[in-house]
Amino acid sequence: MTRRFPFATCDVFTHTRFGGNPLAVFPDARGLSDAEMQALAAEFNLSETVFVLPPEEAEQDARLRIFGRRREMPFAGHPNVGAGFLLAARARGDVLRFGQIAGVVRVRLLRDAAGEVTGAEVEAPGPLRLGAPVSLPHIAAAASLPAEAILTTRHAPLRAQDGGNPRVLVEVRPEALAAAAPDAAAFRRAVAECAVLEGSLALYLYCLDGPGRLRARFFNPLAGAEEDAATGSAATPLAGLQLHLSGEAEARFDIAQGVEMGRPSRLLARAWREEAGIRASVGGGCVPVLRGEALL
Repeated sequence: MTRRFPFATCDVFTHTRFGGNPLAVFPDARGLSDAEMQALAAEFNLSETVFVLPPEEAEQDARLRIFGRRREMPFAGHPNVGAGFLLAARARGDVLRFGQIAGVVRVRLLRDAAGEVTGAEVEAPGPLRLGAPVSLPHIAAAASLPAEAILTTRHAPLRAQDGGNPRVLVEVRPEALAAAAPDAAAFRRAVAECAVLEGSLALYLYCLDGPGRLRARFFNPLAGAEEDAATGSAATPLAGLQLHLSGEAEARFDIAQGVEMGRPSRLLARAWREEAGIRASVGGGCVPVLRGEALL
C-alpha cells in the first residue's frame, strides 16, 4: 500500500519567490524511518529538509529532525526559520519552541503591519565559542584564493559555533569574495592536515560592506554543498564574532548572501552579551512555493 506524506516548501531569507534558500518541510513525519527521511532529503537535494514530529516535552511545540543531503544535523538556521513560518499556527504568543538534537530552540514569528506572518527569527541554541586559528594557506587554497586576499588584521581564519555546526569564519577583501570558489581537493587536504578542524570544514567567507552590513558566501563541498544561498547557522557566529571584536554590548547586522549563485538572500542577525557569553539570532522573510505529497 502506498503511503502518502504531505510536504511544503518555502524560500527562506527573502521576500521574493525563487530567491533565498529553499527548504522542504514535512509537517507530519510520523511513520517515516530514519532511512526514509535521509532518502527524501537526498531526493529533494536541498541544503536541508525538515521532518516534524510530535513534541517530547510540554515546553515544546514540535520536534524537528533536520537532514542535509548526506546526514542528520543537530541544528541549522534556515530550517528553523522556514519551519517556524510554515508552522506559524502552532505558535504560542508568536513564539515556537522546537526540540532538536541541539536542544530546545526558540523561533519568533515576524509580522507585517497588517499582522500577517512574513518570516521568523531563530536564536542560536548556545553562546558563541571561538576555536583556535586555522592554517591560512589551507583556507586560501580551499577558497581558490591567494593568501593575500584573506584579511588577518582583525582575526585569523578561525573555527566558531554557537550550539550548531562549526564554521570557519574568514574575512576577505571585497573583490576576493566574488572571485572565490570551493576547491574540494583542497578542502580534503585541509581536513586531513589541520587537526584543529576535527575532521570537517565548512567555510564562511565575508567582507565588510558599510556600518552593520556584511556580504558573505558559504562553501561546504565535503557535505554536498558546493555553495549555500543563506546559512543562518553561520550568520549567528559571524554576528557574535563581530560583537566580540567591537567590544560593544549589542549590535545588529544585515548580511547579504547567495548573490553570486543567483539566489540573493538577506539575513538579519543580532548579537548581545549575557552572563553566559555572547548570544545571537538570525531572521528574515519567507515565501511559500510548493505543496505536494511524497509517495512511499
